[in-house]
Amino acid sequence: MRSLFYVTFCAFNMTKVTISIPECCIRVSALIMNTEFRKKVFTSGNLAFVIVVCASYASATAAIIYSRHPVPPWETILLLTLGIAYLFGGTYWFTRVRYSRSQLARFGYFVVQLCLAAVLIRLRGSTGELALILLPLAGQSALILPLRFMVPVCFLVYVLLVMPFLLRSRWIDAIALAVVYGTGIVFVVVFTRVAARERDARNSLAEANQLLRSHAAQVEELATTKERNRLAREIHDSLGHYLTVVNVQIGAARTVLDQDRTRALEHLSKAQSLTQEGLSEVRHSVAALRASPTESRPLREALALLVDQWRAAGLNVSFKIVGPVRQLTPQTSLTLYRAGQEALTNVAKHAKESAVDLLLEYLPDKVLLTIKDDGVGSSSTEGGFGLLGVRERVQILNGEVRVSTGIGKGFTLEVEVPE
Repeated sequence: MRSLFYVTFCAFNMTKVTISIPECCIRVSALIMNTEFRKKVFTSGNLAFVIVVCASYASATAAIIYSRHPVPPWETILLLTLGIAYLFGGTYWFTRVRYSRSQLARFGYFVVQLCLAAVLIRLRGSTGELALILLPLAGQSALILPLRFMVPVCFLVYVLLVMPFLLRSRWIDAIALAVVYGTGIVFVVVFTRVAARERDARNSLAEANQLLRSHAAQVEELATTKERNRLAREIHDSLGHYLTVVNVQIGAARTVLDQDRTRALEHLSKAQSLTQEGLSEVRHSVAALRASPTESRPLREALALLVDQWRAAGLNVSFKIVGPVRQLTPQTSLTLYRAGQEALTNVAKHAKESAVDLLLEYLPDKVLLTIKDDGVGSSSTEGGFGLLGVRERVQILNGEVRVSTGIGKGFTLEVEVPE
């Protein structure tokens, strides 16, 4: 008896037979105490298994009581032990193999359970009281086994169900019961398969919804980041431009203040006018997120006005348009305007008394803006935040930015935008 109990528990734990009974009990207790595993065990499927098997046990017990035939103590103990082992295997062990990836372990589970059921039926199931304990195995095989393993298991279940009747009943009764049990097995398998697919579909839908929510959050975060970068570019390009020009005008006024007061006042007046324009643009930006200089005038006029501002600030700028002028999209116009604005601002900051050539070319399938100065140049073509903003704007339009510079070779910025 102790050996049977020992072998059964070792089979449930898929360990070597050399393991001791106390160690088996410790492992089983650890499984029971595991909260996550306990949640997996107490499911509707395992509950149905317990209900069906216990109903079969109750039927067999009632048959024993009303048969008035004495049952040997060893048989009672053996039935009780095997019955508990079968229940334990159909719940805890089944849960364990269900969430494992080993098909061999799953198939081994059904082999052991079928053997236990066969012994139980052989002892007290000759009249069919314990036959129903096999039906849950058919459902479990449909749930976790592939078709090539499920079919043999269901066939063995069917054979164990009908064999006692084929051996001890009239052939007509045996055939009728065989058809009934066969239909029952088919129903259990089909119903389990359909329920499993429906459950998998619900899980897939829940995962898809979760993934969609995650992607929506990422899109929202990306949109927020893009808007933040756009506002940063607008502040740098608009406000930075005006502050630079005002600073140049004030510097020029201070330079000629002692020699030519009238000219100094002109510079200060221009600085004040530019300050008012910058303040107006900031207010518009706060109110409408952006106040584009190209919204109310074509690109060529906006660039001409920009060149006039820098000429008034003392910068030697030439502006030329090549090709047939045509209407551009608002985003293209603004991108080219901001590129010219950034280039002229950088010339005023870094080029040191240089001349600037600004060329706007309307080509057949694109527009090219070139800003070239003969200043001190730079050893790096990376630039600062302003040039980064230009690259970002042009990249959105699938355009291209090219920079050419060198120490003492000036600075050339080319912005090419397709149409």
